[in-house]
Amino acid sequence: MEGFQESEVTQARIEHIEGLREAGIEPYGRAFDRTHTAAEAIEFFKSTEDTSVEKFQTDPVKIAGRVMNKRMMGKAAFANVHDLSGNIQIYLRKNDLPEGAFEPCVKELALGDIIGVEGPLFRTKTGEITIHATEVTLLSKVINNLPPLKEVEQEDGSIHRFFEFTEVETRYRQRYLDLLMNRETRETFLRRSRALNIIRREMDALGYLEVETPMMHHIAGGAAARPFMTHHNTLDLDLYLRIAPELHLKRLLVGGMEAVYEINRNFRNEGVSVKHNPEFTMLEAYKAYGDRDTVMDLCEHLISTAVTEIFGEPKLSYQGTELLFERPWKRVTMTDAIEEVTGVKVDIRDSVEDLIKKGEELGLNLEGSDSPGRIINTLFEEKVEETLVQPTFVLDYPTVISPLAKQKPDNPDLVDRFELFIFGREIANGFTELNDPAEQHKRFNEQLQEKDKGDEEAHEMDLDYVNALRCAMPPAGGIGIGIDRLVMLLTDSPSIRDVILFPLLRPRE
Repeated sequence: MEGFQESEVTQARIEHIEGLREAGIEPYGRAFDRTHTAAEAIEFFKSTEDTSVEKFQTDPVKIAGRVMNKRMMGKAAFANVHDLSGNIQIYLRKNDLPEGAFEPCVKELALGDIIGVEGPLFRTKTGEITIHATEVTLLSKVINNLPPLKEVEQEDGSIHRFFEFTEVETRYRQRYLDLLMNRETRETFLRRSRALNIIRREMDALGYLEVETPMMHHIAGGAAARPFMTHHNTLDLDLYLRIAPELHLKRLLVGGMEAVYEINRNFRNEGVSVKHNPEFTMLEAYKAYGDRDTVMDLCEHLISTAVTEIFGEPKLSYQGTELLFERPWKRVTMTDAIEEVTGVKVDIRDSVEDLIKKGEELGLNLEGSDSPGRIINTLFEEKVEETLVQPTFVLDYPTVISPLAKQKPDNPDLVDRFELFIFGREIANGFTELNDPAEQHKRFNEQLQEKDKGDEEAHEMDLDYVNALRCAMPPAGGIGIGIDRLVMLLTDSPSIRDVILFPLLRPRE
C-alpha cells in the first residue's frame, strides 16, 4: 500500500489475502449474526450443563471476535477469541469443518484476525468451556503485527497472558491498539460511559431538560479563556469554537425553559497538561428560581450518587489516597480557606498595599497587582488549592473575577459563587446567576477594559445576551462540572489523556 513500508511479515499477509480472494474466500466479510457474546456463551453453558451426561455439549452458538492466540496441533487447533465481554476458547478440527476451510482459513489465522465461529459448547479435560467449531467465517484479516504476547505464571500455577503495549504516547496515538490490548483501558471508558448515564438519569429525574446549543459562536464568552477561531466561507464570517455554553443556556431560561442541561465539548486555546486538554467535556446546568446553593446541592448529589453506584459506597481510592464522598461536604469561604492553610487573615476590603505585603510574607511577589480581589484569588490558587484533597466547596469569590455571577447582598465586592475542589483540582464551578441587564452591561465593559490592558482571556461584550436579560431572566443558579476530571477520579487515572479517547497530540514528523 502506498505510504506504508511493508515488512516481510506484512507483505506475506497481503499476499495471503490476495490468495484467499483468488480461492474465492472473501477476507473482509459482511454482517455476522452472532447469538452470544463470549461471556454470554460461557454463562449459557454453565446454566445448561448436565454433569450426568458424559461429554456434554450444548446446542450450537454463534460468536464473533478477534483471535488473540492460536495453538496448532496437526489437523486441529485451539484458539482464543476475544470480544468486548471477554475471551472464549474455540476448538477447530479439520474433519469437523466444511471442506477446504481448514488450510486456507484456520491454518493461516493470524493473531488479530476477526472471525465468526459457530458450534456447540463443551468442557475440555482441563475444565475450560470451549466452542467446538463447525463453521468458521473470516470477517477481517489483520495485516499489521500486534504487540507481542507475554505469559506470566501466577502463584496458583495458572498462566496470565497479556499483550505488551505500555508506551504511553503510543497508547494515546493509537488508541485503537490500546483499547484492543489493554483491558484496563477498555474498563476506563466503559466506566466513563456508566458515569455519564448515571448523571443523565439523575438530571432527567430531577426535571432538567437536556438541550444542545451551538459549538460556533459569534462572540467568545461564557468563561475566561482564550478561544479557537475559525472562518465560515459562505458568510465570510469569523467564528469562535465555544469556550462554554453558558450564555446560550441562560437565553433558554429567558425563553421559559426553567431547568436545562448540556453535556458536550468546550474548546479553550490553552496549555496541555495532566489536567488540561484543549477539547474537553463539560456538564452545564441552569435552574430557574434557584441560586448558588441549589446547584451546589445538585453537584454534591450527582457526584456522590455516581461514586456510590460505581464503587458500592461513598468513597474511592485515587492515586493511593482515600477520598470520602459521604454528604455533606466541607464548605468554606475563600478567605477562611486562606487563613486555615497559611495562618494569614485577608479581607476583600483590605488595601492593595496591605495585601501585597501579606503576599510577600507567604513568599509571593504581587507587585503590579491592582485589585484586592485578584490578589486574594492569587493567594488562594498559589497556597490553598493543592491542599484541598477531600471534596471541598470554596465559597464567596471576588466580583472582579466573576463577571457573570450575582453579588452578595451584604458585600458587592463578593459574589454568590462556589468552586468544588477534590485532590487539589477544580472539578466544578457554580453561582447565583446575574440577571440584572444594567449590571451585566457594566461588567462586560469592565472586561473590555481588562482586554485593552492585555488580558487575552477577558470576556467580550455580548449585546444580544444583555438584550435577552432586558426581556427578564428569572433568578437562577448555574453550574459547570468538568466530566473529564471527574472521570479521572472515578477511574484512578493520573492524566486527563487517560480518560479522553483521542487526546490532542502534536503530529509525528
